[in-house]
Amino acid sequence: MSYTETNTNVITFTKGMLEVKIFHTREEMGKEAAANVSDTIRQLLRKKNEINMIFAAAPSQSDFMKELIADERIRWEKINAFHMDEYIGLEKDAPQGFGNFLRERIFDKVPFKSVHYINGRAKDPSEECERYAGLLNQYPVDIVCLGIGENGHIAFNDPPVANFRDPKRVKVVELDMPCRQQQVNENLFSGIKLVPTHAVTVTIPALISAKYMFCMVPAKNKAEAVYRTLNEEISEKCPATILRTKEDARLYLDEESASLLD
Repeated sequence: MSYTETNTNVITFTKGMLEVKIFHTREEMGKEAAANVSDTIRQLLRKKNEINMIFAAAPSQSDFMKELIADERIRWEKINAFHMDEYIGLEKDAPQGFGNFLRERIFDKVPFKSVHYINGRAKDPSEECERYAGLLNQYPVDIVCLGIGENGHIAFNDPPVANFRDPKRVKVVELDMPCRQQQVNENLFSGIKLVPTHAVTVTIPALISAKYMFCMVPAKNKAEAVYRTLNEEISEKCPATILRTKEDARLYLDEESASLLD
């Protein structure tokens, strides 16, 4: 890896096809990521009448989302919004629900053309997967805004269920224990027994099909996952390693999440 330190003290380098940016703080990281996403939205809308975006629901995305919704240059009415995963079986208004998280932080804050939620309470989760996959076929994704889990997952594609050649666009998955424990560690649930065991997730091929991917990963608890993402062999053992094969993908870190990098 070759590092470049810009005059704003942002360290940048590439690993494979993935561009990596390291900032002093997560606030600086969020501001730059939001500015880059905004630029890309406006660039795309100069060529297209509307675009389609997938958002991740996680505390790691909060700084980015706060800055993005404050950007008055974005024409939200030309954007169709999706999210990438949802627990199965939570109460409709549970604050841990990813649709509820995104509704509170972005989906109800700006005037999207449309917002499409995954229904984690559907009677038949398999049918819900087919419904949501149909929407993704109808609205091909332009931009994905995501994070990386402590176990290296992207969306809820944990190592045991991740598949770089998944034939499905959306599927039901069983969550592995490190993924469920992360939800407790981040104070989203008070105990492991309260964390759902299954979820609906957009698959890796569906995420990678987007033209642009912006991955925001701050905080110390993500340092090992970041190291693995950038240094392990590209495999489902660390699903986020696939980002190194993706053109027009960027990874945004703060000093804490980048602390294990050389």
